[in-house]
Amino acid sequence: MAKRKTIIRGGKIVNIAKHRADAADILIAGDTIVEIGKPGMAAPADAIVIDARRRLLHPGLINAHTHGHGNLAKGMGDRWTLELLLTAGPAISGNRTLDDKYLTTLIGAAEGLLKGCTAVYDLTVEFPMPSVDGLQACAQAYADAGMRAVVAPMVADRTFFEAVPGLMERLTPGLQKDVERLRLAPYKTSVKAIRKALKAWNYDHDLIRPAVAPTIPHHCSDDFIADCVRIARDFDVAMHSHVSESKLQVIAGYKRYGKSLTSHMDDMGAVGPNFTVAHGVWLDDDDMKRLGDKGASVAHNPGSNMRLGSGLADVIGMLRRKVNLGIGTDGANCSDNQNMYESMRLASMVSKVRGPDIADWLTTDQILEAATVGSAKALGFEGKLGQIEKGYKADIVFLDLDSINWIPFNDPVNQLVHTEDGTSVDAVMVGGKMVVENRKLVNVDLAKLAKQAETARARLEAINKPNRVLYDKLEKTVASYCSGLCKEPLHIHRYGAPLGSHSHDHKHKHKHH
Repeated sequence: MAKRKTIIRGGKIVNIAKHRADAADILIAGDTIVEIGKPGMAAPADAIVIDARRRLLHPGLINAHTHGHGNLAKGMGDRWTLELLLTAGPAISGNRTLDDKYLTTLIGAAEGLLKGCTAVYDLTVEFPMPSVDGLQACAQAYADAGMRAVVAPMVADRTFFEAVPGLMERLTPGLQKDVERLRLAPYKTSVKAIRKALKAWNYDHDLIRPAVAPTIPHHCSDDFIADCVRIARDFDVAMHSHVSESKLQVIAGYKRYGKSLTSHMDDMGAVGPNFTVAHGVWLDDDDMKRLGDKGASVAHNPGSNMRLGSGLADVIGMLRRKVNLGIGTDGANCSDNQNMYESMRLASMVSKVRGPDIADWLTTDQILEAATVGSAKALGFEGKLGQIEKGYKADIVFLDLDSINWIPFNDPVNQLVHTEDGTSVDAVMVGGKMVVENRKLVNVDLAKLAKQAETARARLEAINKPNRVLYDKLEKTVASYCSGLCKEPLHIHRYGAPLGSHSHDHKHKHKHH
């Protein structure tokens, strides 16, 4: 069967390296770009014609790190550290039905597409363990919206209270009993569930593929991490984990392992080209070198890092050590939106406020490259997504050049990173098919989505009241204990590490955050 031909005529295609955007025509066969030429180039007579005059065309932005389950919890918190967010998890994400899991994912997909994002790496959570039906509900939401995704069950076998050294002992006996009911499934049960879900996966891997995500290293037993590594190898899927997101994670890693979390994950066989570190705010120089040498990625989430007070990541340090850099939004429960344009702008600002030396500031082309090509590599789509080039999938965003963001039109790369906020998105194409046209979603009824979301929100608010009461009881103790632990200098934990830690790990240097 002949592939459907589409010709996009007269749009200005962003050239990241040259900071230019020249008019060109793009011929698409099926879901793939087959030719790019001068305006007016020849095309098959039966090709569908798309008039892209007064449109700036850029590759679909790729979100290297988010949590689909977070969209129903949008805006629910204010003064949350990462540790308080984890404490609030049962209150904001508890008691989800299968329909809720689909709905929360669809909300994120809809927002992402409307804001120029065509693919996401989604670490989704189910309590007490992942399920075949739950993961397929998430995948189906992306399929229905027309968006690409990597869907990774986010798993652990230790609760937050078990994972943070000394925290459980700080709780009253009554609260200790209360948090006991938050216990997760035994790791072997979760491993069986993940394997079952991956065996049952029936989505086209070019559109929606699975991965595995041990949530935070010290929240997982070594046996669990080892099994996750085996699953990734057996099914040839990627692995994603929150590593050194907060200072507390670094301290917990040294207390538990006598080495950095990155070093421990490397020792477990996790670090390689298919491994992505989420956040990496507190990675030290040796961590970055280890990741870079092994071809791993970091998903940089500047909005969430600031929102949760986690710190300002040394991204230029990562790039200098050859770490593949992607950019993400993180979940809407801790960044409050799924706007990759905002993430790019914040990535620029964060690199600047770390210090006054402009040589250490990210350039706008580095940032746009990270949000497209870099994120594509983190998702496992290297060479397929992230560029408007012959042989790449036709994932293209059409920005209205008559939007105020583009008046005047000076430098397309600088303006994409520093000026665009998503309001100029006129159309979005994924795999040669329009999923946003005239600023409206093609496959999702927003009015219907809003009604469904309000019904779910009201029901979940009522059913999760006991979890909210528990959070209120825990908040003060968790906040004071964790902030107190973070006030300790890191070198105390490095040099006071348990016996058996590698001498390599005692030489780590760390920049101030």
